[in-house]
Amino acid sequence: MSENIQVLTDDTFDQAVADSPLPVLVDFWAPWCGPCRAVAPILAELSAEMGSKLCFAKMNVDENPATPGKFKVRSIPCLIVFRKGEELGRVVGHKGKQILQAELEKML
Repeated sequence: MSENIQVLTDDTFDQAVADSPLPVLVDFWAPWCGPCRAVAPILAELSAEMGSKLCFAKMNVDENPATPGKFKVRSIPCLIVFRKGEELGRVVGHKGKQILQAELEKML
């Protein structure tokens, strides 16, 4: 995993997302999820390229069920962008790098 991607838990989520000076992309994932594993290297690349505009974080939905439940995460991978704790938008499922980057740029 990239050093630019923070690992969040149910306990750390609210503060990390609310206190961030930049919007935060949270990747809701699970280790058994093939598409989640496929999107991880794309997110690592994007975190290096877009780190000045967007913070990147991951949350394991199996270990932290409360936060995904709060945001009605039904399918993974689910990437949600937050600004000051409010959802700006989401991308569900595996997307290629260019498509994902374009979607994120629209949210910013």
